[in-house]
Amino acid sequence: MTPSVSQATPTATPQATPGAKMIYLIKRRAHASREELIVHWFANHMPAVIARNEQGGATASLTASRYLGILFDPQHDKPHPWDGMAQLWFDQAPPPSTSAHGEVPADSFQERAAPYWPWATREYVIMDGALPLNPLTLNPPFPCTRSGFFKVTFLVALKAGKDSGEFFDCWLNEHVPNVRNTMEAVGGFRYVVSHSLDPSSETYAGMAELYFPDPSGWDRYRDHIEPDGMKNFVDYDNTDVFYTGTEMVGIEAP
Repeated sequence: MTPSVSQATPTATPQATPGAKMIYLIKRRAHASREELIVHWFANHMPAVIARNEQGGATASLTASRYLGILFDPQHDKPHPWDGMAQLWFDQAPPPSTSAHGEVPADSFQERAAPYWPWATREYVIMDGALPLNPLTLNPPFPCTRSGFFKVTFLVALKAGKDSGEFFDCWLNEHVPNVRNTMEAVGGFRYVVSHSLDPSSETYAGMAELYFPDPSGWDRYRDHIEPDGMKNFVDYDNTDVFYTGTEMVGIEAP
């Protein structure tokens, strides 16, 4: 894959994507295997979400423009806090939930996934490299899957006592240019940052998603990235890193 890349002006503070990016971190219940979780997510839960979205919510802002299911690769050498995440984009953040999704399971996926809470974020697309999208032709077009990339996801925790506003400013104006320049140098093609809308109440203050054509790009990135001011803010003990080679696509904007 040789994606085309559009990127923000290097000296400009990145501009946020309009609306809200909602993230739902998914962990399987103790009795469920990873494979079971994935099968029921793709076959039963995603079609139900797509159908509800097509029927429309109470307002246009509750209709998602995009819906992805991200599968985290297993990490056999350490505990695995999450198996994946769902991402949905709305015109605005939905009203806060009073209970976790799936506390009373509505489908076979929720029978296998631990109850999960919405995480409202503001998205910044730093490098907009194209991702493959091949809707199905012998079945309904969505959900479908895509692969052919190596993605690294950072779920970033903020050190106790640190100011989130100063952290986000450092992230966008110091760390983003550092990462973008390194990504360009090693062949990375897509870079997305998401900041929590309410970092004081969330486990993670934000998320970074870095896409490479293959794992060797990530190896080169680690060899070339230089330290910056982020090290003064990030709680590395509670920051989690995941690898992904497959995404499930439920809704994709035209």
